[in-house]
Amino acid sequence: MIKVERNILLPVPLETAFSYLEDFERTEEWDPGTVRCVRVDTGPVRPGSTWHNTSRFLGRTTDLSYRLEARDPARLVFVGVNSTVTAKDELLFAAHSAEATLLTYQASFRFKGLAGLAEPLLRTKFERLADAVTERLPSVLAQHAR
Repeated sequence: MIKVERNILLPVPLETAFSYLEDFERTEEWDPGTVRCVRVDTGPVRPGSTWHNTSRFLGRTTDLSYRLEARDPARLVFVGVNSTVTAKDELLFAAHSAEATLLTYQASFRFKGLAGLAEPLLRTKFERLADAVTERLPSVLAQHAR
């Protein structure tokens, strides 16, 4: 399994950060690997809500079905699956100040079958992707809050 973790200081209050990030459809805006993400079900976002995500990684496009597995006051867990990988995004929120949030972003990838043999080669690529999220997300959230 590949696991990456980043602590990201977001320039918005905790409630704003949580509200924005609980809608996984917005990954198109802040995750450089996401090409498209569409909500499949309707109604308020809640555990069990689902999204269809199309990502591009190493020049290849892949589709995953994501589900919100946990929605606690300061924690969101999204799990995406397809035939070759199970991806888990866990977001932990803590108030840094009245106007800023510290986000701990954890992403893990468990490859299935023969795809698992490529894990050692892919770790660096996922680290770079996590770095790109760290660079992009604060400015995207700042724009959204205006």
